[in-house]
Amino acid sequence: MKKSVLTRYRVMAYVTAVMLLVLSTCMVFKYGFGQGEDLTFLVSQTHGLLYIIYLVFAFDLGSKAKWGFGKLLWVLLSGTIPFVAFFVERKVTREVEPLVTRDGPVVAQA
Repeated sequence: MKKSVLTRYRVMAYVTAVMLLVLSTCMVFKYGFGQGEDLTFLVSQTHGLLYIIYLVFAFDLGSKAKWGFGKLLWVLLSGTIPFVAFFVERKVTREVEPLVTRDGPVVAQA
């Protein structure tokens, strides 16, 4: 598996997790204080789009790493629970790194 597959999963996991925290904060302000309705809408739409991209990259990684359905489902759902994506990303990275090969050309030693 190429390193780029893991890298793009990791980037989207962090981006999705941060956006989910921003969305949670916006929702507290919207429903708790009655402010920021427009911002909450914008952040929710952005998070939704980024989550779809995260799903594609996580599914790609899972299929190349040959995960079972349960593990794949857990990784896919981790982008919907605040803070969980950070922990899942770390665990996935530790498990998948041994499967990663370098993107560069292979140089034969004489």
